[in-house]
Amino acid sequence: MRTRKDYLLGSTMAVGAAAMSMAMLVPAAAVAQDAGEDATQVEEIVVVGSRIRRDNYNAPSPTQVVTREEATLQGFASTTEALQSNAITGGTSQITNAFGGYVTNGGPGANTIGLRGMGPSRTLVLLNGRRVSPAGSRGSVGAADLNVLPTAMIDRVEVLRDGASSVYGSDAVAGVVNIQTRKNVDHLTVEAQFNAPMDADGNGGSQRYSVTGGMRGDRWRMAGSAERYTRDGLSLRDRSFTQCNTDGFRDGSDFIDPATGKSKCYPITDTGSNGVTINTIGTNMMPGVAAAGTTATSFNRWRPNAAVTEGLVGYEGVGGTGSDINVRDTFEDRMLNESLISPVEITTLYGEVGYQLNALGNAELYGEMLYNNRRSQQTGYRQLVLDYATGSPLIPSALSMSTAMAADQGLSKGLPVGVRAFIGFGNDVSKQEVDFNRYVAGIKGDFLIPDWRYDAYVSFSKSKSTYKANQFLTDLMAESLDVVETAPGQFACAELAALPGCVAAPALTAEVVGGVLPQDWLDFVYRPVIGTTEYKETVAAIGLDGPLFSLPAGQVMGFFGAEIRKSEIDDTPGLDSQTGNTYNMSSSGITRGSDQVWEVFGEVEVPVLMDKPFARELTFNGSFRYTDYDSYGDDTTYKVGLVYKPVDGVTLRGTYGTSYRAPALFEQYVGATTGFLSSTGDRCNEYGIKDVNPNRVANCAAEGLAADFENKSSIQVVTSGGADAGLAAETSTNMTIGLVLQPTLPNGWGDLAFAVDYYEIEVSNGVSRTGASQILTRCYDSNPEDFAANVGFCRLVERDAADNSLTVYDSYINLATDNVKGLDYTVRYRNDFGPGSLLVNLGLTQYTEVSSKLFADDPLEDYVGMVENPEFTGSFDVSYAWDQWRVRYGIEYVDAMDSYDYYEEDRATSAYDLATGSYQNHNVSVQYHNDSWTVTAGIRNLWNEDPQTVSAGFTSRVGNAPLYSAYDYVGRTAFLNLTKTF
Repeated sequence: MRTRKDYLLGSTMAVGAAAMSMAMLVPAAAVAQDAGEDATQVEEIVVVGSRIRRDNYNAPSPTQVVTREEATLQGFASTTEALQSNAITGGTSQITNAFGGYVTNGGPGANTIGLRGMGPSRTLVLLNGRRVSPAGSRGSVGAADLNVLPTAMIDRVEVLRDGASSVYGSDAVAGVVNIQTRKNVDHLTVEAQFNAPMDADGNGGSQRYSVTGGMRGDRWRMAGSAERYTRDGLSLRDRSFTQCNTDGFRDGSDFIDPATGKSKCYPITDTGSNGVTINTIGTNMMPGVAAAGTTATSFNRWRPNAAVTEGLVGYEGVGGTGSDINVRDTFEDRMLNESLISPVEITTLYGEVGYQLNALGNAELYGEMLYNNRRSQQTGYRQLVLDYATGSPLIPSALSMSTAMAADQGLSKGLPVGVRAFIGFGNDVSKQEVDFNRYVAGIKGDFLIPDWRYDAYVSFSKSKSTYKANQFLTDLMAESLDVVETAPGQFACAELAALPGCVAAPALTAEVVGGVLPQDWLDFVYRPVIGTTEYKETVAAIGLDGPLFSLPAGQVMGFFGAEIRKSEIDDTPGLDSQTGNTYNMSSSGITRGSDQVWEVFGEVEVPVLMDKPFARELTFNGSFRYTDYDSYGDDTTYKVGLVYKPVDGVTLRGTYGTSYRAPALFEQYVGATTGFLSSTGDRCNEYGIKDVNPNRVANCAAEGLAADFENKSSIQVVTSGGADAGLAAETSTNMTIGLVLQPTLPNGWGDLAFAVDYYEIEVSNGVSRTGASQILTRCYDSNPEDFAANVGFCRLVERDAADNSLTVYDSYINLATDNVKGLDYTVRYRNDFGPGSLLVNLGLTQYTEVSSKLFADDPLEDYVGMVENPEFTGSFDVSYAWDQWRVRYGIEYVDAMDSYDYYEEDRATSAYDLATGSYQNHNVSVQYHNDSWTVTAGIRNLWNEDPQTVSAGFTSRVGNAPLYSAYDYVGRTAFLNLTKTF
């Protein structure tokens, strides 16, 4: 809700003091009076949550408004940072630049927002009321990337935490985020923002530079911005809580590394407990000298040690019967170069124009253009496994009789593996470049009917990305390991004539095992694999709104519209990735498909009562949408809402409706991707020895497996889209009930407002992948008759008759149930003291249920209070403004979390640390402004509070801290914003 003078709840607050505006839904008349403006100047506009123009904030759905000024005062250098803050997300985890080493929708470097903890695919992002299409890399592009937003031109962000599919269509399940750009720009503004971590190394900072300008004439207007944002990388070595990833046992039972006398570090696994061994070799079992920390006498895993002169000369045993495999090397210094926060460079250009036709209902032609380029990268660490075939001249004579594995594992060209080398290769880098273009052209004006208006537009968006990573190519490695000795210590590829340029693999030596590899060989086998992703979306829409008729309480308003939308995705991984030729990496198929939808929708607002006894206001709002998708068919959604004000200062509001989410294109069409699970996941391992489900015993025996069977091969997992399986849309119900109190206080006591809203979102037949582990369990524990008939989940499992290896097919299907329930509390207090004005804001979110289940007959698992799912989160700020100055102090709060009950561990006696304490991030800032320039300076994470830590093994971690976006991994950071207007 805005006036021609650009007043709104948040910016009006900012007139007197600096604070983030919360969901108070204060009537616009009251806001205008606060600003010293006559209420008659307030104009009808549209805010998120409705298509109908209003002149007040009394909407049935709670809406939060964050102004540009408040984001600056909080030290956010980009819109992404502001939107992913606790005050917006309610403390639910978001995909940030700390997720670079994980597989995420949108690919590495993408930043998304998901409200109510329901993920980014269930939150709709709008720019000026129109959809922001997905952007990113790889096959799972399905949500808007916040990096594309034009920070320099943004005026405010409106956040609706309520289902709104009947108003906005698919994806608006958990809420809607609408970004509004500045209007009426007629000046030039230069801005610079610097965020500098105050740690000794200074790494992890960010900078943003922008120019914003505009001009206007009698019939035309134009405005735009150009900006450059960079964020420096932060590595594991840069922060103490990531420098040594330990098990973190409370009883002191961490393995003590004989080399250091301290708890062992396992950084490569992010989980602790053994880790991936590096700088060792694998052989058949043979006697030898034991390494410090083990008392065994025979070994099949060895570490180079030049001091060993007996047994296997030059090697000490670090694995085998009776050995503690924790003595193996799992750490080297280059692991600390891995990205904690991945670096990014973003360039954004935005422009908008308008031209008054003085025709077609005093119409205006308008247009928008957005161009965004993102370059991001992530540094990782990888192990290289080299298999030397039996009889290979590359194997030294002391190991010539070894047979580590009886079968070829992919590199030995059909021969048994003599020696397997586990080499710490070092760092690798993944890179992405994403170009995003968005164009909008429209016309709006007065319709034929008095007081009615129309707005019609078309938009086209395209995200095109290139992603690149060097990979070891299996075919080239196999050829390089198949060698002949041409002279003592000199080797050449056996198939050199057929493969000119082939470089022989290095002979097995202690240096090679330690990661010292010839560059010419690396240049031959380690090559860039490049993939491309395109996502296109075209939208054509029209809307009409105006008064339908009058009632004693006022005019009945209506909005009616139609929309056609087409989306296309085309992800083409590198050819070697498609063919599975990337060694020890998953293969990826092409993701290619399209979908189209047409919709008609409407909304009405009915003033039922006005200025009556015990009914100062009673307003009904209802919306309806009919949708027809090519992919899943048609559906209808609706939403009804009421605003009831029995007396001045008391407002009751509520909504109930249905929402849906059409399957994302990648969920329908993602190309078959192959990954692997450990062989320990085979449900038939030792099935006759362990106390297991009797159905499992019968089913494993039916496959001819011995009672003590033990799988030696990794389990192959094939993931694919669900279009062929008839994937349907998710459906959900949404309910919100709220109370707003705005008591009239005695003169001089100020203004007080309080709001509490209870919400429920229940999603049925959610789109999800079952998960390979669940599929295996469900299959092997099923009724033996169903198992024999190969029905149910057993249709998704294949066991090879020759080697008993497993393949699991895990596609997207409609399975999941997700429920979120809770309360939002908001308090605002404002008063004039001394020469200025004081403003206090408090926002608190309480989750009473965050539950889900995968199958209909599963019990609902409630995750409230567990690690990464706090019961309470909040934000508090107090600010004071006088003359040309503003000062602000803010706190972001995350409640303590505890997972002991879920894992059936006694907190008093458990060796595991499964709980975190409460977490607070304090921020302080000061601002000075005059007519032409503004300076804002402050500190984020004032007390330099590190993230909480937990034990390894039960949740994803960053170092010793949970992988949880509400924690600040950067540390105390000073920020400075300089703005000059000409």
